[in-house]
Amino acid sequence: MPNDLMRFSVAMPEDLLVEFDEMVARRGIAKNRSEVVRDLVREALIEARCEVPAAQVMGTLTIVFNHHASDLQEKLDHIQHEHFGMVVSSMHVHVDEHNCLEVIVLKGFVEDVQAIADRILGTKGVKHGKLVLTTTEEMH
Repeated sequence: MPNDLMRFSVAMPEDLLVEFDEMVARRGIAKNRSEVVRDLVREALIEARCEVPAAQVMGTLTIVFNHHASDLQEKLDHIQHEHFGMVVSSMHVHVDEHNCLEVIVLKGFVEDVQAIADRILGTKGVKHGKLVLTTTEEMH
């Protein structure tokens, strides 16, 4: 049956196991080694699925930029409007008197989402950013 738990053993150096146990402890009382291993395997499988060009993904693109940069906000808005069918939402945060943080939620095929992210990240005035992808496919 697909939901039966299967046991297997893993051998690893003691120092690696000590670090792993520390991570398990940080994750809280409801987590144990098995739960954390399952979480890590699911995470790796999601990452692998998001590398398939035809995969449907959701992504969050987080960028930081100086809002005083010439026409930057207009350029960013223009890119998002060009792809309004893939831009689900965005949130704009004023970090300080010069810097803003924007989180843009994207949905679509991985290559299209990556292309939009690359275009935004490559826009002059964007200091840095990161795209994080996930899939809504069922994970066990």
